[in-house]
Amino acid sequence: MIRILKIIFAVLPIVPIAAGNLNAQEMETKVPKISVFPVGKENTGFEQYFTGKSWLAPLTANPSLNVPMFNVTFEPGCRNNWHRHTGGQILIAVGGTGYYQERGKAARRLLPGDVVEIAPGVEHWHGAAPDEWFSHIAVECNPATNENTWLERVSDEEYAEAVKR
Repeated sequence: MIRILKIIFAVLPIVPIAAGNLNAQEMETKVPKISVFPVGKENTGFEQYFTGKSWLAPLTANPSLNVPMFNVTFEPGCRNNWHRHTGGQILIAVGGTGYYQERGKAARRLLPGDVVEIAPGVEHWHGAAPDEWFSHIAVECNPATNENTWLERVSDEEYAEAVKR
């Protein structure tokens, strides 16, 4: 009996460690609440245009108002590809710290309350700081004619240069 108890007590410390590792692998990313707006669902429909994970929550639903608005949440280091909108876009930072950059210009650090007005056709990207979550409301301007064109990824070198300022 003592031999069996020794085996049980020798094995018991291993069980929680193994179970903990299994659970850690199965866990999904916990998105922190960084603004009053909903986080929404993981943005799998556009994941090919993002480096890292993002979440998307529609904020408007009445098509007669014709003002599509979404809360977009980025995990630390996540950013979207270079892209442009034929109808323009407005971003309103609502949580965390992020960045916005137009091609050929220095990046702009975004904090809650900052507003970015993006003219039609301007190539740009936006996303989170390397060590912070970020959330912004994206407003689609001129939705009847606004088309989004996705371009190349923002390279790690471009991103590192943009966020060091």
